[in-house]
Formats: sequence, C-alpha cells, structure tokens
Amino acid sequence: DRLEGLEHIDRLINVDQSPIGRTPRSNPATYTGLLTPIRELFAETIMARERGYDTGRFSFNTKGGRCEACQGDGLIKVEMHFLPDLYVPCDICKGLRYNRETLDVRYRGKTIAEVLDLTIEEACSFFSAIPNVARRLETLNEVGLGYVRLGQSATTLSGGEAQRVKLACELSKRGTGKTLYVLDEPTTGLHFHDTAVLLDLLRRLTDAGNTVLVIEHNLDVIKVCDWLIDIGPEGGQAGGQIIAQGSPESLVQKAGQSGSYTARFLQPMLSAARATESLGQ
Repeated sequence: DRLEGLEHIDRLINVDQSPIGRTPRSNPATYTGLLTPIRELFAETIMARERGYDTGRFSFNTKGGRCEACQGDGLIKVEMHFLPDLYVPCDICKGLRYNRETLDVRYRGKTIAEVLDLTIEEACSFFSAIPNVARRLETLNEVGLGYVRLGQSATTLSGGEAQRVKLACELSKRGTGKTLYVLDEPTTGLHFHDTAVLLDLLRRLTDAGNTVLVIEHNLDVIKVCDWLIDIGPEGGQAGGQIIAQGSPESLVQKAGQSGSYTARFLQPMLSAARATESLGQ
C-alpha cells in the first residue's frame, strides 16, 4: 500500500469540538489573535502614551495592567472538592480583568474591558475602519457567532461554537489552497440551523482549493459531499470494510448491489431534493 497525492497537501488541520482553551483567560479574541491589534490601538491613544503604557499594559496575562486579585481572569475559582470547581466574579475588579489605572484609558470612548464585552456583531461596526481587525471579525460574524462576546470565556462556549471559532480562524488566513482538514462527526450536538452554517463553511474551504475529510453519520452532510466512502457492512467488529464509494447519487444507484444502509436512507432524501429543484424551476 502507498499514499499518493501528497504533493497536493502542505498542511493537515484537525478541526474538532474540543475547547479553544480550558481556563477563563481563553476567549475568541485571544484564540483568533484579535486581542493583539486591539491592544496596539489602546497603546496608541494619547493617555496611554502620556502614561508610558505599552501594549503589555492591556494584556490580562501579564502583571502591570491586570487585576492582581484574580490575575486577569475576572473570576475567582472556588474549589468544591468532590464537585466541579465554581468560578465567581472577582470582588476587586468586578469581573473586568484590569485594574483601575488601565481602565482610565479609552479608545473611541470605550475601555479595554468594554471592548471585550462587545458582541462580535457590535465589534464589526466598532472596528469597521481597522482592516486587520475588521476582516477577522467579519469572518466570525459570517459563521454565525455574532452573538458571542469578544472576551467570552472559552469555558462557556459549546463544542459547536468552539469548532466554528476554529473554522473562522482558518477562513481568515491567507491559505495556499492545499490544506487537508479532518473533522470527526462535527455535527454532534448541533441544531439543524448550525449544521447548515457548518456546511457553508466547509464548502468555502473546498471552494478555495482545500480538501475536507469528514467522518459523519448525519445524512444532511452525507448527501452534499463530493465523494462518499461507506464503511460497513455493519458496525464494530462486523464492519471496517469499504462496501461502496462514489458520489451520493452513484451509491443510491448501486444500492442493490452493495447492500449499503447509507444508500438506502439517502435515496428518499435525494429524491426529495430533486423534486424541490424541479418545483423551483
């Protein structure tokens, strides 16, 4: 056996539903790199320059500008021993992460804490004149995360939301069109509307020349794939063999020969899709 076509791949990215961070300090702004140019904007304000504040002053990960009581988390962890730990707002900074002197500095009337409290949709408007910030924000908004706050703790994001943050991060990069993305059951726990958003994102990746490999049981995903590999004939020890492969339409046509369960359930969905298309015409 051998692997062919590696010359067409320059990167391999596994996009799963694991958290983008496991502490309150991790958030969409830090994961996507948005916080760096935002901190630079605050460091360029008149008050920041008068006080000698650099970009590090507006980081909640280092000493200087952060609240030392909570070390920039905005939350205090309460150990519950035999129960999961609890996080409560810091009594000193009231959950704002920064000390009072840092919060004196404002950019377009807002403190760094107020900016991090903006939803992504609100931030798109607020930073519309800053190209390197606006571009990433617009991508996050396009993937259906407009309601999420820039500084929202990663621990409060669902698996589907974390996955979309990762995909948005990839979409905002200037790629080579030679990336292989691997997703293992990405629709697990997603509402059907979120599944539709996910499919649109994956199509954008393939339209850019990339390859997306999805391990999935959801027929809404299976029916729109370009090439389907059906593993079976059963599950577990009774499976593991390639029993059919090709476009969804070709699998349905050969369902009688292959004995594919997937093809059997795909048939009514594809028939309904064709009927809808004919009505639209």
